[in-house]
Amino acid sequence: MNRYPLWKYIVILAALLVGSLYTLPNFFGESPAVQISASKSIFTVDAAVQSTVQEALKKASLTPTSSSLDVGHSLKVGFERTEDQLRAKELIQKTINSDLDNPAFIVALNLIPRSPTWLSNLHAYPMYLGLDLRGGVHFMLQVDMAAALTKRADSLAGDIRSQLREKNIRHSGISRDGQAIDIAFRDKETLDLAAALIKDQFAELQTVAVSQNGELKLHATLLAQAAKKIQEQALKQNITTLHNRINELGVSEPVIQQQGIDRIVVQLPGVQDTAKAKDILGRTATLEVRLVDESAEARSAELSNGLVPFGSERFNDRSGVAVVVKKQVLLTGENLTDAQPGFDNQTQEAAVHLTLDAKGARIFRDVTRENVGKRMAILLFEKGKGEVVTAPVIRSEIGGGRVQISGHMNTVEANDTALLLRAGSLAAPMEIIEERTIGPSLGAENIAKGFDSVTWGFVAVAAFMCIYYMLFGVFSSVALAINLLLLVAILSMLQATLTLPGMAAMALVLGMAIDANVLINERVREELRNGAPPQTAINNGYERAWSTILDSNVTTLIAGLALLAFGSGPVRGFAVVHCLGIMTSMFSAVFFSRGLVNLWYGHVQRLQKVSIGTVWRPSPSPSQPSASTDLK
Repeated sequence: MNRYPLWKYIVILAALLVGSLYTLPNFFGESPAVQISASKSIFTVDAAVQSTVQEALKKASLTPTSSSLDVGHSLKVGFERTEDQLRAKELIQKTINSDLDNPAFIVALNLIPRSPTWLSNLHAYPMYLGLDLRGGVHFMLQVDMAAALTKRADSLAGDIRSQLREKNIRHSGISRDGQAIDIAFRDKETLDLAAALIKDQFAELQTVAVSQNGELKLHATLLAQAAKKIQEQALKQNITTLHNRINELGVSEPVIQQQGIDRIVVQLPGVQDTAKAKDILGRTATLEVRLVDESAEARSAELSNGLVPFGSERFNDRSGVAVVVKKQVLLTGENLTDAQPGFDNQTQEAAVHLTLDAKGARIFRDVTRENVGKRMAILLFEKGKGEVVTAPVIRSEIGGGRVQISGHMNTVEANDTALLLRAGSLAAPMEIIEERTIGPSLGAENIAKGFDSVTWGFVAVAAFMCIYYMLFGVFSSVALAINLLLLVAILSMLQATLTLPGMAAMALVLGMAIDANVLINERVREELRNGAPPQTAINNGYERAWSTILDSNVTTLIAGLALLAFGSGPVRGFAVVHCLGIMTSMFSAVFFSRGLVNLWYGHVQRLQKVSIGTVWRPSPSPSQPSASTDLK
């Protein structure tokens, strides 16, 4: 009746073994480290880089505690103290990067686990702790608002040119001076027609007619309210883009918020690959499509590095060859709806496949139809520097909104480019003005208080259970400890991020888990009061308590799933631990605790009593003999 088959004990032992194995890495802690990774795929982090770093550290009398090389990806060098970590970062930065303005390698602060190698080989890693506990990466980003206004002025200049051409209003040229747009005309009547058109179609611009060197010009500038709105929208768009990029990186519970009028704070709790995060966030990947300047002066400027014709700019392609392109921007990343890495069907080279929105598809179709035989440059701006990704010849009109960019890129570059473009274009460039890795010392007090609350809560509950339910209380306390063990193990296996709200959920799980054991113990007591034999009382107690336990846990799980689905940030952290704790508590309180009871009492043939505390029986009627109160 109260005996488990062998396979159930094997399941229990397997759960204990796996739980212990994946919980163990959390006890070793982490050490400060410096991480070196390549800034571009043309550079490689290999044994030569590792040797150079080790030699430089040796000369500076810095002794690392560990050095792990992931060839082609990163090198992590661990240290005993944070002071050594900071010194090492500056030293390594100067040693392996000859040009600090355009570094070949990204050197960033990090934290690495102190777990033994054999645990890491089994993919047993510690669970992440949030920024409020373990720390993480903190970035302060400065948004270039002047660039946002300039970009908008460029876009308006192109729209004005299109509208004037559509209305057949002739002009002598459109130029942009900073954030202002100048339109030249030959006569006053045409100027007045253009002024009326701009007033009607472009409400965010104010125009003034000026005469300069005998030439009539319409000087258009952004209204103050419009400029403020553009800056606000640029900041919001950049925040949204950062959210998308961090989601692509798979970071848990990021904090991205505005600070002041032109700054954004980004906190990545529990992030491991800080160098990759810094690279992705620091890159201002904006896509621009322009026509290549085919004039003789432009050709000469490309070959001799001479003066670039007015209205054009010079950029280098990925192989370093100069390309002169016109300043007029035909399309930007704002017209992009999707970007996926892939391969060129003809050459089988790595490529990025773009999908444009309706407006972008229409513009691209018109441009390619009107410029057959000419070259079109697709530029990618990263960290304020433009690079020509590809500059193919337009062979025919391209419609449908699907475009492919390729040219001297490998699969890694194609993946990174697609990720950045897919995450959305930045409305304005950003610069990292502050970066720090928050170490464990800042969260030590929170960690201590959080673990103290869970520990003392467990001790208080276990003490009460042992006193009130005797041996069954011991079984319940052991099951409660196994519940915590399995919960921590699952969080570690999932590489979840534990925050202070998550620790609060752990404390709550203690109370909910022990509630199931209280129901079971009281059911067993009730059976004993009704005169059932001890073995029958144990069996009926567990069987009849199961439906109640299931109902209460399912309803609580529904509430937890609602928090997980509709919550964000710390609320989701609480919900994750809460939901996992419900599932582990059902296993430990019912399956595991009964295994202990069956192991202790199941082999006894004629069980006379069980140690479950005082079984209070109702007072007998006057006609019945009194029943003694047994401590069993």
